[in-house]
Amino acid sequence: MGELPFEIIKRSAGKEEEEMGRGGTEAFPELGAHCSYEDCNQLDFLPFRCDGCQKVFCLEHRKYIEHACPRAEHKSRIVIICEVCTMSIEKKIGEEDATILEQHQKAGQCDVTKKHKPKCPVRRCKEILTFTNNSTCKVCNLKVCLKHRFPSDHQCKATPVRFPVRTGTDCRDKKNRSPSSSSSSSTIKIF
Repeated sequence: MGELPFEIIKRSAGKEEEEMGRGGTEAFPELGAHCSYEDCNQLDFLPFRCDGCQKVFCLEHRKYIEHACPRAEHKSRIVIICEVCTMSIEKKIGEEDATILEQHQKAGQCDVTKKHKPKCPVRRCKEILTFTNNSTCKVCNLKVCLKHRFPSDHQCKATPVRFPVRTGTDCRDKKNRSPSSSSSSSTIKIF
């Protein structure tokens, strides 16, 4: 029998066995791990290790809030939105929301002009235009919301490009013209 193209990795019993929990099935005892959440203990073949408390959890309990991780506050990011300028400010551990907003306003970072957001220019439409919900009209180059993206929906004012009207005699006249009769013809002399 030849060698396998991969190496079978077995867990060693001991400290890691205790941390990972009893895993696997009778046939494959080295596969998977049991969830460390008290009420779960589900055998998961693709377990997640929490980077906060270093315990192993199933898909359902892998988030900090789901398994009540004691170190979740150190690993997560909390952001406060200023109501005046809509700027997002990161909250540090142990800081109060009111003091963060007060420092933000005193530092001069709070600018009311940043709050203005473009709206759809169609009459009576109050849709705020964002990166994902706007469309530029190909006829008049006006930025409108997706409800008014067609020229008929926003009463497009641009005049369409008109092409010259061709008559049936245009091609016949070209054939009848001789090269000497054209005023723009030029002769080339080769020495």
